[in-house]
Amino acid sequence: MSDSKHTNVQPQKFTFTKSLDSKYLGHLSCLNRIRTPVPLRVIAWTLVTGLVVVALTLTYTPWVQTTSGTGVVTTMNPRDRVQSINAVVAGRIAQWYVNDGNSVKEGDPIVLIQDVDNNLVSRLEAQLAAAELKYEATTEAVNTAIIDYERKETLFNEGLASRYEYEQARIKVQELRASEQDAAASLNAAKTNLSRQGSQLITAPRDGTIIHVEAGDLATIVSAGARLATFMPANAERAAEIYIDGRDIGLVTPGRQVRLEFEGWPAFQFSGIPNHAIGTFPGEVVFVEPSARANGSFRVLVKESRTAHDCLGNESPDFGQNMINCKWPPESYIRLGANVRGWILLDTVSLGFEFWRLLNNFPPVNNAINTSQ
Repeated sequence: MSDSKHTNVQPQKFTFTKSLDSKYLGHLSCLNRIRTPVPLRVIAWTLVTGLVVVALTLTYTPWVQTTSGTGVVTTMNPRDRVQSINAVVAGRIAQWYVNDGNSVKEGDPIVLIQDVDNNLVSRLEAQLAAAELKYEATTEAVNTAIIDYERKETLFNEGLASRYEYEQARIKVQELRASEQDAAASLNAAKTNLSRQGSQLITAPRDGTIIHVEAGDLATIVSAGARLATFMPANAERAAEIYIDGRDIGLVTPGRQVRLEFEGWPAFQFSGIPNHAIGTFPGEVVFVEPSARANGSFRVLVKESRTAHDCLGNESPDFGQNMINCKWPPESYIRLGANVRGWILLDTVSLGFEFWRLLNNFPPVNNAINTSQ
């Protein structure tokens, strides 16, 4: 029976134009064994899903464009910066009233300078007294000469005095007035010299701290203008000066918001998502330098944000808290001259556009400029 069945089956000729009969495909068991391996299918689905997720993330994730720079902590007012206390007059140091690190109030004595000549002040006082007497005498002489001139003028008009006497009286008044001016100049010089010697006691210009005593020990000779000590005023209004690349400086204008990361303060910064940054502090651009420095960067001055509030107080701060709109740390943590890094917040774009911009090294966009055009 089996032989008859085999004999009845006619062999089918293979051709590319006609598909093979399904009853023959069923006898090819090797085709059923050919399957895509499971690991490859997992990898393929993972890649497809990942590409879709990445595309959606790049398209719909908002990203705040920033331009960053580094700098130092400084002050808004130049009077609040570290300054030198100089000698007003030449002399020798007689006594120091402060040491390094001492806090002083306005008007507190810092150093006493005495002239090398101990009798100089007495002689200057005598010179001043003589100048005052000379000035009084010349003033009285001028007044007398004016009275005589007026009398001669009256007599000349009445024909009782000659023109020569009248002109001589007028010339004498002019000469005495010149002498009066010389006496006044001598009096002022004497007062100035005595006043300078009276300024030998150097006092603190305002509340602050003596950082370093520059001059030497007692009896050290100093000249006028010599630096005696370095002084740091108290209650300085701090600011941050950061330097921005010239490519992005056209978009940095006063009023732009800034996130600042201070040296020594724990922080974790998301430059494009400032609301989730940890340990950074708000600032506001107040000045953009109109000319570039030698390296092509521009100086930008940033002050503390006006809307910031005190989150730290006088207690030890919680370094892990999210301080989005907090005032800057106290001076005990962030001192003048400390390094700072700032991110100036620009416009909000999609994350994909930001990647494309960075890959092409394009500057950030400015919606205000694009709209106006």
